[in-house]
Amino acid sequence: MASQDVAYAIETEALNLWYGTFQALFDINLQIKQGRITSMIGPSGCGKTTFLRSVNRINERLGYVRTTGSIEVLGHDIYGPDVELVQIRKQVGMVFQRPNPLPLSIRKNVIFGYRLHEGPHRLGKAQRDEIVEGALRQVLLWDEVKDRLNRPAIELSLEEQQKLCIARLLPVKPAVLLMDEPCSALDPKGTEAVEEMIWELRGRYTILIVTHNMAQARRASEECIFMLLGKVIEHTPTGELFVTPQNRETADYIEGRYG
Repeated sequence: MASQDVAYAIETEALNLWYGTFQALFDINLQIKQGRITSMIGPSGCGKTTFLRSVNRINERLGYVRTTGSIEVLGHDIYGPDVELVQIRKQVGMVFQRPNPLPLSIRKNVIFGYRLHEGPHRLGKAQRDEIVEGALRQVLLWDEVKDRLNRPAIELSLEEQQKLCIARLLPVKPAVLLMDEPCSALDPKGTEAVEEMIWELRGRYTILIVTHNMAQARRASEECIFMLLGKVIEHTPTGELFVTPQNRETADYIEGRYG
């Protein structure tokens, strides 16, 4: 899964998913551009998080999930027989609704994923320190924590913890970052800070954000996908979707007539 010379970071064709006998996704056909920030909006239960968790195969942890169709990440079928889950989750990082820092220091949190993947050739302290600083700078957290890297990560504010969880993904060089309601546990100031950070990461990573907050989708994404009842209704540049939606269902949702 090393190739990144493709126009689309994520492509799905006729993707269907069932939880037992309940069908949650219906014939999802999407092309998500590389290096862009794309948001997914829609009512609760419409399939947004299910889709997100399909892109790095987290859904498979549930023994009663079945999928058909295809998902390609960077041009590779992630359900192919030769694909290793470890490699998928190295290329596709996931950020959850609530921050989940490890019960370790800030420094050890950032380097944790890298240490799992670095193999027999261990880096020296100076190289590890460089990786830690680089990741924290990318998420706009370095200045706040550079003097307390050995303090427990749980001492950070929720906003800082969420940034740290994103920084923890970066040393393994993922191509795609999946974010499931990344600001739902934050106050308005924390939300603004995380949105600023997401915008700073634009271009270096393909970012797919699930959000219930339409204002956030409008502020913090370049393209937007509207889902309803397990189906993709519309996928356009964010400004177009909110100003001139092409589907009645999209207009009804944006204008608050349901959902």
